[in-house]
Amino acid sequence: MPKVLIEPDRCKGCELCNAACPQQILAMSKEINTKGYFFARVTDQTRCIGCRLCAISCPDVAIAIRVHAVRYNLYDY
Repeated sequence: MPKVLIEPDRCKGCELCNAACPQQILAMSKEINTKGYFFARVTDQTRCIGCRLCAISCPDVAIAIRVHAVRYNLYDY
């Protein structure tokens, strides 16, 4: 199962990852990081398909995706 890893202190809260996620599993946290921004967080890890669109769209490279043994492909039906 893919796992989304977000580094809260690198995130500036631009919300580009939220818009990019086809599964809509990312949201902004109610907490503030050390830079004073609301950072992205994962709301439902089990729904992640490993498409990596959130990581690609992140300008701060705050998101990494770990995929173990299975790679899921995104198909737009």
